[in-house]
Amino acid sequence: MIGPSGEQLGIVAVPEALSTAQSMELDLVEVAAGVNPPVCRIMNFTKFKYEAQQRAKESRKKATNIVVKEMKYRPKIGGGDFNTKTRKVEQFLAEGSKVKVTIMFRGREMQHPELGRRILDRVAEAVAHVGRVEVMPKQDGRNMTMVLGPDKKAQAAHAKAAEQTEASQATDVLGTDEADDSVETANSATTVDTDEAHTTEPTASQSS
Repeated sequence: MIGPSGEQLGIVAVPEALSTAQSMELDLVEVAAGVNPPVCRIMNFTKFKYEAQQRAKESRKKATNIVVKEMKYRPKIGGGDFNTKTRKVEQFLAEGSKVKVTIMFRGREMQHPELGRRILDRVAEAVAHVGRVEVMPKQDGRNMTMVLGPDKKAQAAHAKAAEQTEASQATDVLGTDEADDSVETANSATTVDTDEAHTTEPTASQSS
C-alpha cells in the first residue's frame, strides 16, 4: 500500500487499509490490479480526478491541429503558373499547414514520370526555407504526390538571414549618404576659396 504522500506502507490487509484511509478522511484506490498482491494508494480520489481532467484539458489546448492543403501541378506547367502555385505553397507552409503537392498526368504523359518528379523537386527546392519533404514523391495511379511540412528551424534561419541583409543594406545606405555629405562639404569649401581668390585680385591691382 502507498500512503497519501507517496510513501511505501508495505503489505497491509484490506480491512486495515480501508480503516487507515477512513481515519485520514481519504479514499483507498487500487492503482495496479495486475500484480500480486495488488497495489493500492490512499488519496483524495475526487481531487485526483479533477487534476487529471485539467491536465487532459491543457494537453488538448496545446495540441496543434495540422491542416493539410493541396496544390496541383501539371507536368508541362508554364513558368508563370508554376511561380504562382509555388508562392501559395510557401504561404501555406509559413502559416503552419502541411501541403500535399500533386502532379496530374494525362494520356501519354504517364510514360514520362520523370517530368512530374522534376516538378516536385523544383517545388521542394523553392520552398526549402519554410518547409521540408515529409513524404517522398510516389506514384499514385495517374498522379504523383509528395507531402511537405513546415520547418520551423529553416523558417527561423531564413528570417535571421533576412534581418541581417536588411541591416547590411541600411548600413550601406548610411555610408553612401555620409560620403555624399563629405563631397558636398568639399565642393562648398572649394567654392569659398575660389570666391576669396576673386576678391583679393582687385586689391593687389590697386596696390601696384
